[in-house]
Order: sequence, then structure tokens, then C-alpha cells
Amino acid sequence: LCLTALLVGGHVLLEDNPGTGKTQLARGIASSISASFKRIQFTPDLLPSDVVGITFYDQKHGEFEFREGPVFASIVLADEINRASPKTQSALLEVMEEQKVTVDGVTHDVPQPFIVIATQNPIEQLGTYKLPEAQMDRFLIKTSVGYPGHQVSVDLLRQVNIRDRAQTVSPVLAGDDILALRGIGERIHIDDNILEYIVRIVEATRHDENIAIGSSMRGALALTRCARIWAASDGRGYVVPDDVKDLAVAVLSHRIKLTAEATFAGLTTDETISRMLETVPVPSLGA
Repeated sequence: LCLTALLVGGHVLLEDNPGTGKTQLARGIASSISASFKRIQFTPDLLPSDVVGITFYDQKHGEFEFREGPVFASIVLADEINRASPKTQSALLEVMEEQKVTVDGVTHDVPQPFIVIATQNPIEQLGTYKLPEAQMDRFLIKTSVGYPGHQVSVDLLRQVNIRDRAQTVSPVLAGDDILALRGIGERIHIDDNILEYIVRIVEATRHDENIAIGSSMRGALALTRCARIWAASDGRGYVVPDDVKDLAVAVLSHRIKLTAEATFAGLTTDETISRMLETVPVPSLGA
């Protein structure tokens, strides 16, 4: 899912418990690409200028100079994004949307490809600032790593001497390769039946009794773009309904808001989207 976001040109939100490997995953992806990588540890006292950079007066040369912040990298890991103040969160979210930074009226482009992998813990909410629902839409995909299975856990313990797993990953692509692969994804064919299916799914989120606010058109566009990359990764030049179904939860679950009754009943957005997919008619190719 993270690689799908990278090839689409979107951003990822990893929400999971501490110690599940969120940071290692982000650093591992960065290590697999010959591109710049920066990590920002979000804290309550982090300022917007600590993220985007500052303009300072260089006394030696007698002129103002812009010093880039850590957001000027191809892959940016925003660790524990919900610990920063809303003002600092907004500074990062604006760069994610605009793909550029404006400081003192001067615009600076971020390097391409550009992806933000943000992490947040669902527990320890004391002293954290929840991302606003409207801002969550900026993330192409929201997913979690989850706990490893029993056998994988045993294998990890056998490799206990490897302290930094991300460092064992070697580059297999350059930044230019990522941009070229994005071009391939744009040439994947999507039948009108599939487009109808995507729209029906998004419209269903607006009429579900458990959902207070459904997905916007941004969600439909995101699902379409991701489905093309998903199909290409499977070696196909066309999208099938399963591509859409596989991605619907990761692409749409953070774009909806449940009713108070549904939340009180213990329903999650992931479960709601999964149930809804069972009711939306699946098109047959060539029909």
C-alpha cells in the first residue's frame, strides 16, 4: 500500500500501536530508493519553521537567505504527527497538498518524487492533537502494519542481532525511476463499468445509515489512481473490480465520519467500508 501511494504520488498515514515497525517501514522504503530522506520527530513545541525552513539574514554576505527545513526531501517521515500543534500540522499538510513551500512571499519547490509517510499512535492520546477530518483527506492511503504472526515473530527473535533492519535494505530504484513508473500507471486502461463501480462505492458512503459524512470526489479520484497502479503491479494493462475492492478500505476509511450511534456501538470505519462493499453490485468485465 505504501509503494502504491509512492507510485501514485500520494501520501500515507500509518496508524498503529507502538513497536509495530512503522518507522522501520518508512525508513526501509527510503533505503530502497536512491533519493533524499528526512525524518521529523513531531513534538508539542515543534514550530512550522522547524518543518518548512526559515529566512535569515546572512551578515557575511549582507543578504537574506532561505534555509530549507527537513520537509525538503523526496521521502519525509513525519513521526507521531498527532503530537504537534495544529499550526505545525497545517504547515506540513499544506506542503503535502501544494508540493511547494512559500516563505516570506518566495515559493520553493520540494524535490520530486515527494511522499510523506506520517505515523501516529492510537493510544496515549493525552497531549496529542487529533488530525482534523478535513485534513485527513490529504492522505491518499491510511493503513496499519499490525502485529506479526507467530512464526514471523520467532524468526525476528532469531535475528535479534540486527538492530536496524532498515539499514539492511539496498537501493533498487532511483527517483527518476519512480517518476517513469508513474507514467506507466497513467496508461493503464479503466473500463467505464469500473468507473461506474467506483462512483457507486463512493455514493454508497454518503447514504449508509452508519456514516454521518461520506467520501468526497477526492476519494473517488484517489481510488481510481490507486487501482491503476495496483493493476500494473499485477502485470495487467487494465483494471478489474478486485483491484478496487482490495484498495477501498485503505483509500476511503479515513475519508468518512461515522454517526455517534455507530461509534458508540463499537463500529470502525474499516468494518463499515468492508460491509458496504458486500452490498454494492460488482460489474463484470465486458458487460
